[in-house]
Amino acid sequence: SSEKTEALRAALTEAGFEPKDLKTMYFNVSTEYEGYYDEHNNWRNKFAGYKFNHSLYIKFPNDNKLLGKAFFALANSGVNAELSVNYTVSDPEPAKNELLSTAVKDSRQKAAVLAEAAGVQLGEILSMDYSWGEINILSRPVDMTLGGNAKLMAREESFEMDIEADDITLEDSVTIVWEIR
Repeated sequence: SSEKTEALRAALTEAGFEPKDLKTMYFNVSTEYEGYYDEHNNWRNKFAGYKFNHSLYIKFPNDNKLLGKAFFALANSGVNAELSVNYTVSDPEPAKNELLSTAVKDSRQKAAVLAEAAGVQLGEILSMDYSWGEINILSRPVDMTLGGNAKLMAREESFEMDIEADDITLEDSVTIVWEIR
C-alpha cells in the first residue's frame, strides 16, 4: 500500500500537484480466502492472503486541463487504480440552507391546500422534525479502472478532457405538524 500510494503521489507531484494534496478517505486490510472441495467433497476455505483497500482523493477546481493532467499522471503511474471524478460545490452551506428553506415553504403550501380541502384553517406549528442527516452534494460523471502495466501516450503529458459537470440535485425532508382550527 505504501509503495503504491507513494507512486501515485510521485506521479501527481510530477504533474504539478502538491504531494500533501493527496488525502486518505478510507483504509482497510482484510483477509482473503479461496474456496475448494477437499478429498471428501466437503467445501473448505483456505487462507489466500491479505487485501488492502486504500481510497484517496485529490481536490482541485473544476478545470479540464488539470483533470487531464491528473488522469495522465495516474494512468502512467504503474498502479492499478479505480478512478472516480466527483463534482461538488465549493461552499455547500448556502445550498443546504436553501434546501431547508424550500422544504419548509413547500410543507406550508401543501398543508394549506390540505386544510382548505378539509374546510379547516392552519394554526400554529406544533412540532417540526428534521433528521439532520448528512446531505451529499455530489455529481459523479466518471468511474473507470486504469491498468498499471501499460504506459499511455498523449500530447504534452495530459489527456484532452471535455467533461461538463451535470446539475447537482438535492433532496431532503422535514416533517411539520400544524394546529388545525
